[in-house]
Amino acid sequence: MPDIFDEVEEEYRAERTRQFWRRYGVLFAAALFLVVGGIAGWQGWQYWQQRQAQHAAAAFLTAQTAAEAEGANAAEAAQRFAAVAAESPAGYRTLARLNEAALQAQAGDRNAARATLDAVASDNAADPLYRDLASLLWVLHGLDDADPALLAARIAPLTAAGAPWRASALELSALVDLRRGQKAEAKRALSALAEDVTAPQGVRDRALRLAREIEG
Repeated sequence: MPDIFDEVEEEYRAERTRQFWRRYGVLFAAALFLVVGGIAGWQGWQYWQQRQAQHAAAAFLTAQTAAEAEGANAAEAAQRFAAVAAESPAGYRTLARLNEAALQAQAGDRNAARATLDAVASDNAADPLYRDLASLLWVLHGLDDADPALLAARIAPLTAAGAPWRASALELSALVDLRRGQKAEAKRALSALAEDVTAPQGVRDRALRLAREIEG
């Protein structure tokens, strides 16, 4: 008798399994397909990103080599970096734009350089370190012809304690003071910067020299 009961129970379990697969088999297969498809999609996305990065690296290196060649035209080199930026992911896009701006300034087009730096500073995908650097360079390239009040407002946040470019920002802030005719404030800021042991030595030396020139 126990054998008969075992056979009946086994048949009952088999029937329940068949009913389960008839009812839920399609859903299970669909779920499994989504899981496998998701994994494949993620791997495909990673592969695509790697290919994009490799392509951007090669294009950036080509543009950089051309820019550093003897007799290179700065304006044309800037356009090459603009093309790299247009087709690159965030990291290389930022570096390409910074190089583009430097070359635009070298070619004498400071308005274009500031516009390119603005694009970096406002790019939420860019590293904050480079966004602040772009703002710093914007002020540097605007010292001669930009509105001093605008320059002061732009550089002020970069002089905060703990800011990565603080020393350079303090130096530029003093130069903006000079543009505004505030010689005493500029000299005081430069003298303080020259004594700031946390500032790079090159910045300290330059600040001391500028402070002495103002005094003279």
